[in-house]
Amino acid sequence: MENFFQEGKAMASVVIRNLSESTHNALKFRARAAGRSTEAEIRLILDNIAKAQQTVRLGSMLASIGQEVDGVELDNVRDFDTKNEVSF
Repeated sequence: MENFFQEGKAMASVVIRNLSESTHNALKFRARAAGRSTEAEIRLILDNIAKAQQTVRLGSMLASIGQEVDGVELDNVRDFDTKNEVSF
């Protein structure tokens, strides 16, 4: 990878080989529809995917916390009392 400087930051350069013609055409079409260059469209797609991977979901975070404390045992108690209705 080569590094280029843009806005004071080092930018990486990536070469993608053996990309199918249909994928390349789809990327060109998508870029044209958005008014961007194909390179800018690919960069946007990769940036969005990379950022999405960094986002921690609530369930994943809770599972991670549970693993750190060796799990939690919860009593699964159900109230079968049907005489008292729940009011909201």
